Amino acid sequence: MTVLRDERCVRTSESGIFKESDAMATVRAAITQVAWTGDKESMIARHEELAREAAAAGTQVIGFQELFHGPYFGAVQDQKYYAYVESIPGPTVERFQALAAELGLVMILPVYEVANEGEYYNTAAVVDADGSLLGRYRKHHIPHLPAFWEKFYFRPGNLGYPVFNTAVGRVGVYICYDRHFPEGWRELGLNNAQLVFNPSATKPGLSNRLWEIEQPAAAAANQYFIAANNRIGQEIDEFGAEAPHFYGSSYFVDPRGRFVGDVASADKEEIVIRDLDLDEISRVRNDWQFYRDRRPDSYQRTVMA
Repeated sequence: MTVLRDERCVRTSESGIFKESDAMATVRAAITQVAWTGDKESMIARHEELAREAAAAGTQVIGFQELFHGPYFGAVQDQKYYAYVESIPGPTVERFQALAAELGLVMILPVYEVANEGEYYNTAAVVDADGSLLGRYRKHHIPHLPAFWEKFYFRPGNLGYPVFNTAVGRVGVYICYDRHFPEGWRELGLNNAQLVFNPSATKPGLSNRLWEIEQPAAAAANQYFIAANNRIGQEIDEFGAEAPHFYGSSYFVDPRGRFVGDVASADKEEIVIRDLDLDEISRVRNDWQFYRDRRPDSYQRTVMA
């Protein structure tokens, strides 16, 4: 097991300004890939078990899959799934805030957020190792096509591309379909992310090849670590034979676009735990000066409506 520096519980300064000394050189990070259990309470309980298992293995930060507390209801358009919405903070997030504080574990919690009556978002709450709620990321890019009817459920995100100063370093989030859009990856890099979680619900087809190449390419282009996790299984009992078949294959990639350890299986529940050397970010950025050589003054069409 990698020896971790003893700054684990050090927070940012009282001013809220991040200092390089606040970050660990090596972070043990985890992501989950889990099949739908059949009901919300057992799904939440299963993730509590996985968080405890990961913490027992020395994990310091864990990210759950997209909409972890429910089925992937984007498979259909049915108002009954609006019942899964929760406020942030709310019952599920507060439950995991308490667990995060108990375990000393940073958590990324993708949930179905209600901000106002009828105003719903595909959101990830970010909880620090002391249980404090640091904030949230709302998915920006919302697909709408067979088996992924997300515009029926979600408004596009409107909170930008925040990076959170956590006990393990600077953490960002980008959710599932977002990954097809390089602009957001770059925004996270410009906001000084060290590790970006990309919780997903992805099925076979056009996405297979993109799943293999997009996150490694984004990690190399933006020079940070990416944790990409996908659900597993087919939620037939919930949605019938037309339910998407999720293929797992979760992984971590480093700032050079290389896989950190093996890619997870396509069909088994797993916790993927990897040690990430955050000093590699500085080494890569010194070798490849992408941030020095970028030309935002010349990218006129990139931000045109």
